[in-house]
Amino acid sequence: MTAELETNLFPLPERERRKGARCAMIIAIDGPAASGKGTIAKRVAAHYDLTYLDTGTLYRAVARDTLASGGDPADADAALTSAKALDPSTLGDPNLRRPGLGEVASLVAKHPQVRKALLAYQRDFARAKSGAVLDGRDIGTVICPDADVKLFVTATPEERARRRYLELKQAGIAITEADVVSDIKRRDERDKNRAAAPLRKAPDAHLLDTTNLDIDAAFKAAIDLIDAAMGRAGCAP
Repeated sequence: MTAELETNLFPLPERERRKGARCAMIIAIDGPAASGKGTIAKRVAAHYDLTYLDTGTLYRAVARDTLASGGDPADADAALTSAKALDPSTLGDPNLRRPGLGEVASLVAKHPQVRKALLAYQRDFARAKSGAVLDGRDIGTVICPDADVKLFVTATPEERARRRYLELKQAGIAITEADVVSDIKRRDERDKNRAAAPLRKAPDAHLLDTTNLDIDAAFKAAIDLIDAAMGRAGCAP
């Protein structure tokens, strides 16, 4: 059983927003599963009043649609058909977070044709006049190599597995922590070694290790890095 769910142990505060940044910025946040990148990215987007895209939902949606059509996610042609027909209005579907779909998403994400089909949507989103925050695994290296700020969020596999295990346990999903560790390591291996857009830190990305940080400390560290970059770019944070 897979444990690929977006970490959401720390809910987004309702009023955590800083308005008035004087230039639109593209912020790329990459990292492996359960590193905290999704939670950090959502809070960063709210803080700077930027639009936000979790690019992993695109691959989950392709996986969902491929299964719904009776296709095999490991079949590049079947996955590509779903990617070309993807309806962005369905990206809020709560079923995209169901257990097991993340594993299927990682299968469709391996296909270069699928990644190419989704590339334009992600880049168009990033070009929003108001600026944008995108999180994923290839944002700083492939999707937005010229992003104004790049963060690579990571943590040890053991800590990421602990977080994921607690989330699954809280959701009432029966799985052992050892199984979660195995799932995390298997997913890391697949993401790092796939031929198309492998998971890796962009040379100019700031490394943010959250192993020993709670979400508030990790968020503050991210904001400090981004504010410094905004200052260098002549933008008011």
